[in-house]
Amino acid sequence: MNFDFSQLAPADAFKLLASVVVPRPIAWVVSQSPQGRVNAAPFSFFNVVSSDPPIVALGIGPRGGQLKDTARNIVATGEFVVNMVPAELAEAMNHTSLDYVADVDELARAGLQTAPSRVVAPPRIAQSPAALECRVWQVLDAAPQRVIVLARVVAMYVRDEALLDPARFYVDTPSLHLLARMHGAGWYARTSDLFQMHAPDAANDLAVRPAQGH
Repeated sequence: MNFDFSQLAPADAFKLLASVVVPRPIAWVVSQSPQGRVNAAPFSFFNVVSSDPPIVALGIGPRGGQLKDTARNIVATGEFVVNMVPAELAEAMNHTSLDYVADVDELARAGLQTAPSRVVAPPRIAQSPAALECRVWQVLDAAPQRVIVLARVVAMYVRDEALLDPARFYVDTPSLHLLARMHGAGWYARTSDLFQMHAPDAANDLAVRPAQGH
């Protein structure tokens, strides 16, 4: 069945996209208001889109017809931290997705501690094994109260135990036990079912019989 997105309601387009574009990495975003209030919330419309310059993209939808605290903070200050979510912090991450009022400290409610960032003002989540310090590169108004943030990664934290060879920038990615977002409400995946496949050599290319369509 084919779907013409020009004929779909936004909620139905979301259902389709979120069901097939999987797994999606989770950006556990810590932002800070101009008054210094810290906010934390998870987002799965997120990915790295460039390494030179190092750019990540983050989609932030509305809540109750208004900008979310995260979006307001990012637009106001131009800085935020993306913390990666390990399996052992799944419940804490889920807790920070609750619809708190702006002056509630989600991190404290979830039993999390923070650590100072190296370059940006918002702190990182101390228990997260990796964090990206980001500065806004461009903000796109995608729809009423919905923004797409393109941000430059200006610094990165990786837990020492997860570094295989710091001089070569080798990270033991499986040891991070990161989670990813799947389809529907409440579905996640562990990034533990891995396999390695080497890129083919064009000089010794062999024809591959394509799979039968459905």
